[in-house]
Amino acid sequence: MEVHNHTDVAEFVLQTFSGDTQLQVLLLTFFLLLYLMALSGNALIIMVISLNPGLHTPMYFFLTNLALLDIVCTSTVLPKLLEGLVAKGSTISYRGCMAQLFFLTWFLGAELLLLTAMAYDRYVAICCPLHYSTRMSRSVCILLAGSVWAVSAVSTSVHTGLMARLHFCGPNQIRHFLCEVPTLLLLSCSPTTLNNIMIVIADVYFGVVNFLLTMVSYGFIITSILGIRSVEGKKRAFSTCSSHLLVVCMYYSTVIYTYILPASGSSLENGKIVALLYTAVSPTLNPLIYSLRNKDVKIALRKVFPFIK
Repeated sequence: MEVHNHTDVAEFVLQTFSGDTQLQVLLLTFFLLLYLMALSGNALIIMVISLNPGLHTPMYFFLTNLALLDIVCTSTVLPKLLEGLVAKGSTISYRGCMAQLFFLTWFLGAELLLLTAMAYDRYVAICCPLHYSTRMSRSVCILLAGSVWAVSAVSTSVHTGLMARLHFCGPNQIRHFLCEVPTLLLLSCSPTTLNNIMIVIADVYFGVVNFLLTMVSYGFIITSILGIRSVEGKKRAFSTCSSHLLVVCMYYSTVIYTYILPASGSSLENGKIVALLYTAVSPTLNPLIYSLRNKDVKIALRKVFPFIK
């Protein structure tokens, strides 16, 4: 299907954060540092886990997938944002916008699914420790991780395919610094009923269902931990899932905040901030959370880098 048969718009204009030159320099420096920290931190997590056989367990297998998702997610958004700050304005081609939409939706959906899979892994480890090796075998972990990537890929293919069928006849100014489904639908000259229906279905599945599954898993985990008699046993059990729980709270708080934004003009600016949280800030903080709060990762880091104290 030729994309340009369905649109008169050859490119879109992306919004920047501020027209003030000094503020743009500060933002450029800030986002560049965030991007470099996200890339280096997540790459370091992948390298440390790969080089240490003691970390070749289901928990760290999923953590490797999370680090990879963080790298590709932030790389889908921040380079274009940095380009806009350098050029003091940003445009993106129609095909480029569809590509960014496809990959961003893919990686964000996969991250929500992966957090659910990681919660299930912690549930089995704490609540069913005797069956952990069988329930979380290598083949099961590969199947879960593969399903995470595949299911989200199918979802984003549907969204992008439906978006490519729409007719865009102008204006071409996107009220955001990235291409995402809701902002593009506002520019469409075609009916968007089917797109909106698919958005609701995806939101319910990726957002509500996965959130409930994650919370149910942690409900059983907390109940199991409270049933442990020794204080040391409780601390040890909680330490195995505290990092993941912190990441879940941080990630879902941005998602929930997105849905309770007021329907006002200020919500557009708030939407940019929320988008930054899950495309830039979260990928930067995740490696810090898992390295600073995880004893095994800190030991593995010292093995790879002996100068780290």
